[in-house]
Amino acid sequence: MTTDIRKQVPALLTPVVQAYERRLKRHGASPKGVYWRDAEWQQRRYHLLYEIFDEVAEAGGITIHDFGCGYGALFDFLKDRPVMHRSRYIGTDMCRGMVETAAARIDDSRASFVRQLWAGEVADFTIVSGTYNMHINAPLDTWKAYIEASLEQLWTRTRRGLAFNLLNADTPEKFDGLYYAEPEQVFDFCATRLTSNVTISIDPPLPDFTVFVKRG
Repeated sequence: MTTDIRKQVPALLTPVVQAYERRLKRHGASPKGVYWRDAEWQQRRYHLLYEIFDEVAEAGGITIHDFGCGYGALFDFLKDRPVMHRSRYIGTDMCRGMVETAAARIDDSRASFVRQLWAGEVADFTIVSGTYNMHINAPLDTWKAYIEASLEQLWTRTRRGLAFNLLNADTPEKFDGLYYAEPEQVFDFCATRLTSNVTISIDPPLPDFTVFVKRG
C-alpha cells in the first residue's frame, strides 16, 4: 500500500459516505438502502461469497470480517449457518449511520460493528460485497489504486481466505458513478501481489464477478 493513496482515502471516500448516508435515510435497512437492486440479487451474491468457507470453516470457531458491512445483512445470512457456530462476526463500515443501524438491529453477542476505513483486527476470513462499486466522481485510476491498497491491507489482516466482488467491465448495462473492473486484471493483481491461490467466478445475470483468494 502506498503512502500517497492512503493519505487520499478520507477525501476520496467522503462523497461515497455522504451518498450512502442519504440512501440509508431514504430506504432504511434494506437492499435498496445500500444500492442493491433487490433482496434476491443480494442473496445470490452472499451464496457465492459463502464458497470461501471450506469444510474446516464450517465446523465453526472462526472470525469473519465483513468489510463494508452496511446495515449488517450478511450477518443475517450467516447467523444460522454452520460457520457461525462458536464464531465471531466483525462488521466494518465507513458510514456512521450504517454502523449505528447495524448495531441497533442486531442483538447477538457474536456480532460487533465498528466504523473504520481500513481493517482493524485480524480475521480468519474476510468478505467484501459491493464495497468498491461506487466511486462517484473519483478518477478511475485513483479509485483502482484505492481498491488495490485496500485489498493488500485486508490480506494482511486475513489468516485464511478473502472473498470479494467487483462489477464486471463486460456487463452490457453500465451506470455513471460506478466502477467496472476487468476480471483478468484483478486476477493478475491478486496472483502477483497477494497469493497464487486465486480463483474467479463469473455468474450471469449478476453484473459482477467474485474473487476468492486463499492461503495455502
